[in-house]
Amino acid sequence: MEKVLSQWRRIVACVGAALAAAGLWLVNPNALTWCPHCPLHSLTGLYCPGCGSTRALHQLVHGHLLAAFRLNPLAVVALPLLALWLARSERGDVKSMWIWTLLVVIVVFGVLRNLPVYPFSLLAPQP
Repeated sequence: MEKVLSQWRRIVACVGAALAAAGLWLVNPNALTWCPHCPLHSLTGLYCPGCGSTRALHQLVHGHLLAAFRLNPLAVVALPLLALWLARSERGDVKSMWIWTLLVVIVVFGVLRNLPVYPFSLLAPQP
């Protein structure tokens, strides 16, 4: 029974990823007026680690890797790692050390992308 549930989880995850990719293919986040803006950036002018990730994923599904990387390099690099992590988490192979490492990487990326010094200024979402 557990094996059947595991297979269904994989199917649901794949269908969800396909629907998200299709949505990002069809809808340009730059053209949306109703798309929510980052509250941190709106209030402080600082970029959170996720700023630009929706636009980056939109560029990625259109095959524009460099444009996606300019918007959010962490999101682009993290996608294959996320897929690997999800595959390993199905087997229960994820150690808490990796979760803490991911948290540290996200926080460090968030700090570095707000430094107004080259080369860190390249981490901010580029228009």
